[in-house]
Amino acid sequence: MTQSPATPLPPPKERRRLRDAAGLTQAQLAARVGVSRATVRAWETGRTTPLGRKREAYARLLAEFAARPAPAKSPAPAVSLEKQHTRAETPAEPTLTPPLTPLTSPTPLTAAQAFDALYAFCAPALVRQTYLLTGRRELARESVERAFQQAWDRWPEVAVDRDPAGWVRAAAYEYALSPWHRFRPRYRHPEPPPASPTHRALLDVLLDLPPSYRRTLLLYDGVGLDLPETAAETEASTRAAASRLLRAREAVTTRLPDLTDPAVLHRRLAELASTERLRAAKPPTVRAFSERRARFWTRAAIAFTLTLISATTLSLRTAPTRYEPPVPPGETVQGVPPRSAPGPLSEEALELREKLRRTTESGPERLLPEPR
Repeated sequence: MTQSPATPLPPPKERRRLRDAAGLTQAQLAARVGVSRATVRAWETGRTTPLGRKREAYARLLAEFAARPAPAKSPAPAVSLEKQHTRAETPAEPTLTPPLTPLTSPTPLTAAQAFDALYAFCAPALVRQTYLLTGRRELARESVERAFQQAWDRWPEVAVDRDPAGWVRAAAYEYALSPWHRFRPRYRHPEPPPASPTHRALLDVLLDLPPSYRRTLLLYDGVGLDLPETAAETEASTRAAASRLLRAREAVTTRLPDLTDPAVLHRRLAELASTERLRAAKPPTVRAFSERRARFWTRAAIAFTLTLISATTLSLRTAPTRYEPPVPPGETVQGVPPRSAPGPLSEEALELREKLRRTTESGPERLLPEPR
């Protein structure tokens, strides 16, 4: 029995162009194929490739879009990058994922402009995600800012990464879940919980999960990553990630039975994070702090190196230039008796000592000269 060859798919850019030409959003196309919006986004960026029945359905839709005649459109006015960011920061519904507006510009961007675009694209949603991981608003903002500071320090590496948003997300999650935060005075006491009892119950369930389970659940059901992508980001095998996901869902549904449906769980997670109205710092502030810290550590390294060189030079200048033998131990001289400690007194010596003591107390008789 032979299997029919897989239906060919157009390149990722062509997939996006066909969908745009059909007038569908990624969410609408995902509903027709039966997958999540993040999955369609991964297909259109080339990060993943559809398989099985999903591939057949996706290929048929793209073929249908390609067969349609292209409608006549008047040239749309160019939209600036700043306006795209403005629309992206105000989504129509609560979401945990960055907006899907493409960050493109007709002119090449500088390093600072590209970093600011990535920050505006990912930071608002990433702060909400990190809040679900930690339950602390200030720690969520600090984690995202620290992750972007690391990204700016290593921008030549991050800029050419296949998924810069995933790079920053992994750095933010690692910093937020660090166990050393419990020793910081500002994080020893819990923060006020959400005002809504429903949101408070969901946050309590999340914080009771182990950190690895919580992170897997957030990436899969909150962010919408596929299972292999979730396993890769959590540095686990696909089987381990699937086991963590099932156990995390079981723990959530045991205490909150109305969250059995993953779509409902995704919506509730987005609502919980969106009601907190978390805000991130401005991109120039993050870049300036990163540059200040880099300068500080550079100067500290230079100062330490100079101190080490000075100490080495001083040691070379003050070290002896010739060998000096150590002082030999003392030798015994023949003919000289060794010194000995005094022994016990004899009876005569004891009597003499007593006599001297009595004489000293009363004093000797005074001698006077006699006249002649």
